[in-house]
Parts: sequence; structure tokens; C-alpha cells
Amino acid sequence: MEAAEGGPGPGAGAPETEGSREGAPPAAPVSDWFGNPPRSLAERYPVHIPLPPTAPRPAPVRGAFRPVTIRTASDAVAAAATYLHWLGFREIVRPDDRHSAGVDLRGPGLVAQVDPSTRPAGLRAVECLWLNGLSASAVGVFFSLAGYTPEARSRAAEIALPLFVLDLTGTPQPVNNAADELTSGGAI
Repeated sequence: MEAAEGGPGPGAGAPETEGSREGAPPAAPVSDWFGNPPRSLAERYPVHIPLPPTAPRPAPVRGAFRPVTIRTASDAVAAAATYLHWLGFREIVRPDDRHSAGVDLRGPGLVAQVDPSTRPAGLRAVECLWLNGLSASAVGVFFSLAGYTPEARSRAAEIALPLFVLDLTGTPQPVNNAADELTSGGAI
């Protein structure tokens, strides 16, 4: 009954801390799993998290492109397939049912259409290829012998669809910025 008489007891005097209890070891500073000292809140949760350093992608190392001379529609598809392979796309095949989907070539991450007609490719053909690429989660690439209508070129620029024109030697020429980027960077 010493506490009731005002003598020393657990509630009297200085407040008790973990290190002041008899027989208890002093409290160790808090550390992480690896024994590192504690970090401040600002160190643990920075206001700005810097982005990882990025470097421009180096140009792919590849030899000179060897074109396929175009005499028939099948040659145009072969020239486009050869060019895509040169860009770095692999396992390029011609789907069995080309006419219903309007797609002439497919590969992992790739959907390509080749228009061997003598009329410029129109807006609908560009949008259909873009939608085919979206549904397959793939890059769409368009090749044409006769070029593109102004509406098709404008829409392709909006949706970043690479457009190429094939000359009769079988050498594709980029028509828009997306095609330039694909040519300089190759397959992703």
C-alpha cells in the first residue's frame, strides 16, 4: 500500500518508458528487413519519382534490302512480306481467307494489307486495316502500288498507321511519319 500513502509506485514520479523498466533491454531503433537505418517519410515517399533513364533505340543492324520485282499482285504481296521480314517481323504468313478481312499478311504483332490495284487506296481500306490491327493487338501496315487518297493519308496520320508505296522494282517508300518511324526503328 505504498502507492496510496504517496510512496514510490508505478504511477508516481517520471513517466515510465520501455527502457526504464527494470530488467527490460533498451529499445533498439527501428530498421528495415536488411538492417538499414530508418528513413524519413520524405525519403520513403518522394514527391516526384524520377523516370528511369532512357536512351534512343539504336538503329537495327541489317543488310541492304533486296527488292522483289513486281509483275503480278502476288509479287506485290511477296515484296511487302520480304520488306517486313527485313524490318524484323518474323513468321509472316498469308491468311487462308484474305478477302473477307482485307488482310494479306499476318505475323506475331503484325497485320498488313497490300493493295496491288491501279487506284489509290481509300479511307475505308485504311480504317479497316487499323481496326483489324486493333482487334488483333497488332501493328497495322499498309502497302499500295497506286498511293493513297488525301482522306486516307490524313486519317492514317491521325491514327499513326504506317503507309508505304511500292514501286515496280518492289522497293517500298514510306509515305507518312509512322512509316518513317517503322523503317528507322524496325519491328518492336
